[in-house]
Amino acid sequence: MATLGDIGVSALINIITAFVFLLAFALLRIQPINDRVYFPKWYIDGGRNSPRGSRNFVGKYVNLNILTYLTFLNWMPAALKMSEAEIISHAGFDSAVFLRIYTLGLKIFFPIAIVALVVLIPVNVSSGTLFFLRKELVVSDIDKLSISNVSPESIRFFVHIGLEYLFTLWICFMLYKEYDNVAQMRMNFLASQRRRAEQFTVLVRNVPHVSGRSTSDTIDQFFHKNHPEHYLSHQAIYNANKFAKLAKKRARFQNWLDYNLLKFERHPDKRPTRKVGCFGLCGSRVDSIEYYKQQIRDLDARMALERQKIIKDSKEILPVAFVSFNTRWGAAVCAQTQQSKNPTLWLSNWAPEPRDVYWKNLAIPFVSLSIRKLIISLSVFALVFFYMIPIAFVQSLANLEGLERVAPFLRPVIELKFVKSFLQGFLPGLALKIFLYILPTVLMIMSKIEGHVAVSMLERRAAAKYYYFMLVNVFLGSIVTGTAFEQLDSFIHQSPTQIPRTIGVSIPMKATFFITYIMVDGWAGIASEILRLKPLVIFHLKNLFIVKTDRDREKAMDPGSVEFPETLPSLQLYFLLGIVYAVVTPILLPFILVFFAFAYLVYRHQIINVYNQQYESVGAFWPHVHSRIIASLLISQLLLLGLLSTKKAANSTPLLVALPILTLFFHKYCKNRFEPAFRKYPLEEAMDRDTLEKSTEPDVKAFLADAYLHPIFRSFEEEELAEVKVEKQKSPVHDDSSVSELSSPSPPHRVDDLHHTQSPPHYIYHPQSSPHFVYSSHPSHHYAYTYDP
Repeated sequence: MATLGDIGVSALINIITAFVFLLAFALLRIQPINDRVYFPKWYIDGGRNSPRGSRNFVGKYVNLNILTYLTFLNWMPAALKMSEAEIISHAGFDSAVFLRIYTLGLKIFFPIAIVALVVLIPVNVSSGTLFFLRKELVVSDIDKLSISNVSPESIRFFVHIGLEYLFTLWICFMLYKEYDNVAQMRMNFLASQRRRAEQFTVLVRNVPHVSGRSTSDTIDQFFHKNHPEHYLSHQAIYNANKFAKLAKKRARFQNWLDYNLLKFERHPDKRPTRKVGCFGLCGSRVDSIEYYKQQIRDLDARMALERQKIIKDSKEILPVAFVSFNTRWGAAVCAQTQQSKNPTLWLSNWAPEPRDVYWKNLAIPFVSLSIRKLIISLSVFALVFFYMIPIAFVQSLANLEGLERVAPFLRPVIELKFVKSFLQGFLPGLALKIFLYILPTVLMIMSKIEGHVAVSMLERRAAAKYYYFMLVNVFLGSIVTGTAFEQLDSFIHQSPTQIPRTIGVSIPMKATFFITYIMVDGWAGIASEILRLKPLVIFHLKNLFIVKTDRDREKAMDPGSVEFPETLPSLQLYFLLGIVYAVVTPILLPFILVFFAFAYLVYRHQIINVYNQQYESVGAFWPHVHSRIIASLLISQLLLLGLLSTKKAANSTPLLVALPILTLFFHKYCKNRFEPAFRKYPLEEAMDRDTLEKSTEPDVKAFLADAYLHPIFRSFEEEELAEVKVEKQKSPVHDDSSVSELSSPSPPHRVDDLHHTQSPPHYIYHPQSSPHFVYSSHPSHHYAYTYDP
């Protein structure tokens, strides 16, 4: 059992670690060579230029301005200057709402911490029950500050119950107020925004096959019949896995071609060459520029043939489409109603934002989704219990005294003062953090297998799985396995009737483990987040070995985004710990407050300067945040109820029975009152917006024409323009005819041309996001490049 000294050692180690990380960040961020690592958001928005351009050789790598080193901590006040409205404009609504979770934590726990520390600590300390049990149980000084130190049948438990009611009332008040604010912010954001494609578009899945009719014609006829006044168009999607592989390969060759062209520009007297054998290591040597141009031409021809093959094969057409309407009202009616007598056909839901679409899962047959979800649910269940093994091992490190009594031969090593302090005060939290490192990635893969078609939904589902894992393993698992290890000798020698009492007394003692975890994850871990050590190393390694063109450098920059699947469950764990231990062991609350304040500062800086959110869900994750804080309240109430039952507090315990019921009523009210604003679009609001825009922005068809093109469709024209630009720059240097050979086989068509035809256009679907080459699949355009104006 960790003592106050062990906690002090852990605090010292984590504070020093956090300070080193912050100092390293403050110095690294002002170096010109690292500018793209620590300010990528501004480069993407076009608000920042590289500081290396107008400096001497040394100045391109090292900041020679001594004054900047004296103000290296100015990032802290700078992170707090931007208002919430400016953050919404700069980084998006999701980012602003994410930051509100941290401020909510501060608003909830700051007054609770003051009351709990002032009232409960004296109540707990003055009882002294653990003084008489110290020979039976492993206790520490921190445990004497908890409810475990209150003697059974004590009247003091009325204080704990009263504060549990008070804290629940305060938390519910703050949750209601915050839910109301976020819901109103969401409505204002949607009302203030210009047209959003997802407000006019519905994703329709499980389109039935009609004999003698194409999927596209079936969709067209169905919506002309059932939505005659509002149906505008649809975009059917092809499945083209092989085409995607060819496109990815072409993009790789294009990158090598750009690299060799730039290399030739720098050294015009020597054309670059390469060997044509395996990996360029053997075979005859040829001109690199001509080699890659020929490879690209060959791939263009293969892709054209593959496109024709896909178009002619009706099996490649997916029974799914993005259906667009000429009004928000029409889209809302379609998205929020049942379309067919058969509830398994013509399934309509709001389309995700175009950037939010996870294109790969559109190809998954609808009938397999239920099976996939069942398999993944069983897999998550197995994974949760598999992880009990390392969790139990971590707890064995945190409870060395319990093991010493059973295995005394370990005592000489364990009793070394520094070793003991390190093992109990720092290592358990670090070990648990390491075991949890790969888990979010695994859970994200599982969520993708489930078949969700929106990236935001994938992340929310992965976050839900991670939350359940944290609840079962990190929280409940740490308490159960930790108690078993900690009181192992007591369990062995006591009668079975005494074991519930021992567990009831021991649960509050796990606060020491969670304090160490908070310091490792919430202090040092957050400091490592702002340092961005992994992206920093990867960026410079890519610059050294991989980057050949400016496009490569942009990709190497990799700003990332808020990792919702990992960050949200971790946040919810901190809410759970704070709410549960507020009455049980209030000494934990100051550590929680430090986390929320520090994390708020760090993530504010990252959102302003680093992260580039890939989609905008308009705060769709907030109902989940609210629900899990409510779950934390219920867990804390039930645990306190069980704990008091072991304390023989028969007079006071029944007073807690009503609290979970009242909490559930509050949750139901909030769910009915606010959640529809996050799930549905009011017809009244839709009609008002449509009426307002009729005169100002009448051309909806042009706006929606290419809204749901796959990302690879958008990037191809940019690739071609860049390629032609490079070729024009090279033409005075070499007089070959390769420039014309690289030109497109036929003049590119604009996307608008593809949509103004009698039959609706179809688009080749690609599960990959990296290729940059695309064709329209409309029969009238044999070889057409799409263009994003």
